[in-house]
Amino acid sequence: MRSLAENIESLSRAVLSEASAEAELILADARAKADAILQRAQEQAMAERAEIIERAQLEATRLRGQTVATTQMKARTMELEHREKLLDSVFSSVREQLSSIQLWTDYSQICQRLLREALTQLKTDNVVVRADKKTMTCLTNQVLAETAKQFNVHLTVGEPLVDRIGISLETADGHLQYDNTLETRLSRLQNNLRSPVYHLLIGESL
Repeated sequence: MRSLAENIESLSRAVLSEASAEAELILADARAKADAILQRAQEQAMAERAEIIERAQLEATRLRGQTVATTQMKARTMELEHREKLLDSVFSSVREQLSSIQLWTDYSQICQRLLREALTQLKTDNVVVRADKKTMTCLTNQVLAETAKQFNVHLTVGEPLVDRIGISLETADGHLQYDNTLETRLSRLQNNLRSPVYHLLIGESL
């Protein structure tokens, strides 16, 4: 028969063994939970990392597209500015050379055409004709008389033009006017001519 001391020791061993087993279970559970938490944390971190990378890639793509668009817009603007400066230079050069038209052999016919065109536009029966001195020498009394008869109007010669080349008509009371000088005709045609002139400048055929 066991002694009391032996029974106490046996009981103590049983308690310790049970406590140790329970501690192992608790520790194992804690480790499992810790592993699960760590796994979730890693998965979340990976997801967040992937999301951050995706957002960064999208932002980089957006910025690249924006930069390209801005660059293209700037290039287009510079191209248009260059084109306009070039065209303005061309038309300024043409304007400076308008007086050379008066040296053409058919300038007299040109003057008569300018007069007829202006009369067609003004549409009145009492007209004052104004022209620069060179043009006026082409509008002889015979030319004026024949044109007046053709259009059934009364033509008188007014003050000469000193700052323009060609013809300008006005009614006797000065209320209506039609400017058919070369400078004004060029200004009227300029917008329609800009595109074809530019194509010629860059070597394209019309």
